[in-house]
Amino acid sequence: MDGLPSKTAKLTMIWAVLFLIVILAVLVLAAVPPVSKDALIHHLAVPKIYLRHGGMVELPSMPFSYYPMNLNILYGASLYLGNDILPKYMHFAFALATAWILFLYLKRRLSRGYAAFGALFFLCIPVIVQLSITVYIDLGVIFFTTCSILFLFKWLENGMRFRHLAASALFCGLAMGTKYNGLISLFLLTLSVPFLYSRRSLDVRGRSVRAVGLSMAFFLVAVLVSSPWFIRNVHWTGNPLHPLYSQWFQAREGGVIDAISTGATPQEVGHGTFTYRGLVYGESGWEIALMPLRVFFQGKDGDPRYFDGRLHPFLLFLPLFAFMRFRHGSEIEQLEKGYLLSFAVLFFGFAFFSQVMRIRYIAPMIPPLVILSTFGLRNLMVWIPSWGRPRRRQAAFVVLGAAMFAGALYSADYLAEQFRLIRPLGYLTGQVSRDAYITARRPEYPVAQCANRETQQDARILLVFMGKRGYYLDRDYVVGVDRLGMLVQRAETPEGVVHALMKDHITHLMVFLPLLEKWAVDNLNGDKKDVMKRFFRERTRLLCLHQGYGLFVVGSGGGE
Repeated sequence: MDGLPSKTAKLTMIWAVLFLIVILAVLVLAAVPPVSKDALIHHLAVPKIYLRHGGMVELPSMPFSYYPMNLNILYGASLYLGNDILPKYMHFAFALATAWILFLYLKRRLSRGYAAFGALFFLCIPVIVQLSITVYIDLGVIFFTTCSILFLFKWLENGMRFRHLAASALFCGLAMGTKYNGLISLFLLTLSVPFLYSRRSLDVRGRSVRAVGLSMAFFLVAVLVSSPWFIRNVHWTGNPLHPLYSQWFQAREGGVIDAISTGATPQEVGHGTFTYRGLVYGESGWEIALMPLRVFFQGKDGDPRYFDGRLHPFLLFLPLFAFMRFRHGSEIEQLEKGYLLSFAVLFFGFAFFSQVMRIRYIAPMIPPLVILSTFGLRNLMVWIPSWGRPRRRQAAFVVLGAAMFAGALYSADYLAEQFRLIRPLGYLTGQVSRDAYITARRPEYPVAQCANRETQQDARILLVFMGKRGYYLDRDYVVGVDRLGMLVQRAETPEGVVHALMKDHITHLMVFLPLLEKWAVDNLNGDKKDVMKRFFRERTRLLCLHQGYGLFVVGSGGGE
């Protein structure tokens, strides 16, 4: 018997194997060229442009280039080294770091076993898996926000030393400097400082004044950390949060960019979330009202109606048991659990009422829900043995075990689905080339490669109905669905269109022709349709065409 491993050692080995399986699966899934939309229009595309220009340059046709870029600059370093797959692993590293800090917190509050469950549960949530294999920035926001919350707890637990509060504010500032929805964290955390201080401080005299002072200090430190991006935007546009809240600042001169082409939210085009979902998706009032519950069950990758991502049902059910009254934890534990629930609910509320609902936009609430889920599981494991007769206890454990198994299958099925969709093994074994892999998922890629071969280094390409995906172009480009149409509307002749394009130094057009033709039918009258048709026939030349995507030289006659 002495040679057999102990129960604790066996459990540790099981957790280690599960962690290894998940990590290896993500590493394999991420080892393919980037093809996700946001990577090709923003997170890799903008750093690539900066590298080509030798520094940051203003890109007025790309509103997303004004967003905070802490992680994008990190990805730029990888692009400088010639590797565009490494940014996926950089992003995944933030998921691992978040799992680690969750483990440390839960180990201190509960036990090593429950801590391992919480960390593994976080990594296995479908949206976390999806983000881990994609070049996004949300895992950075999740990590920084979670660090900010946990340092706030450390501040409460360790005599309210300012260095812990400053560390919390620093991480909050890093979250803001990564994505604009970090502003929600700034608002919630800043307001929570005086509340938490009043709950723990023993000094009655001057408590209110000191609480407000600490809150302002938190706010200033966080804003200072993220200020370089806001200062940049003020210098370029006069609006520190450009393109958000532009109506509060002086309007910029220049062409009008269609709201849909810029990725504007419903609020920016004059509709609230409820009105938008009712008009676009035909959802009833009850369906919209139930969205706080639906997000845990109806998520679907790539479908905006179903929140473009998937959570896990456990995030809704298990936290309910975290507040069971049969077992009272310490005062600080109860305070922390209440705060985590409040943060998650309020963050969801702000995100829900301020923008189009995407799972990524509410992702900072996931770690608090994971922590509460782990507390809920612990409470169930403690409560069931004291619940009624032995048969009832056995039945309860069977139900709990079946639920946990079903939850594990839910995550495992999602992971297997990613292998079916991404098919990384063909690429990793060399059976599928890089070009073939990208072309199968982004049919405009051969046209972009053609542009890199057939155009001069100083060429400037206007992307028309290309979904703003310009990462694989090695030339300067301009995005904006409306620009060509606006020029056609203003021009009387094809030569007028050419003149306007040349004035903007545009030498080529990269167009998805089916959508352009549909747009012309829906938006141009007979005369303007004729101008458009003659422009392409007489004043452009087709260089290459692939599955409806075409590259045209502007100003050359005899095009097709």
